[in-house]
Amino acid sequence: MTSSTLTSFYPVICTEALEEAVAFYRTHFGFETTYTSDWYVSLRRPEPPFHELALVSADHPTIPEGHRRPAGGLLLNFEVTDVDAEYDRLVRRAGLRVALELRSEDFGQRHFIVAAPDGVLVDVITPIPPTADYADAYAAGSSTGA
Repeated sequence: MTSSTLTSFYPVICTEALEEAVAFYRTHFGFETTYTSDWYVSLRRPEPPFHELALVSADHPTIPEGHRRPAGGLLLNFEVTDVDAEYDRLVRRAGLRVALELRSEDFGQRHFIVAAPDGVLVDVITPIPPTADYADAYAAGSSTGA
């Protein structure tokens, strides 16, 4: 049996706040709309590597019955080069609601978390060196590991 080649991968978030969530990602994270309808919007960052994200109305019939509900417990990680500058831009200047204040973690992240209008959490991260207790947990060659 042969396998097909993966050509793309992106999350699709079920939401009850489609317009508000689209505006959030466009305004604060630089996404551009590549497709829009009244129940589905596809977004993409305009510069390589062209990260993608889509949002769908949670009650749309393309979502299987029994699963037509908004996303819950979802955390999207956005790795950036300067998390402190992003905190200043997004929290201090844009006034986004903070779910977790800016802090450095022993496991190798400096980050903060904001909530999108539909409750999806966005974790804005800059990798930092982990403490000795966590350093061995990273695979060789990873962005934070040896």
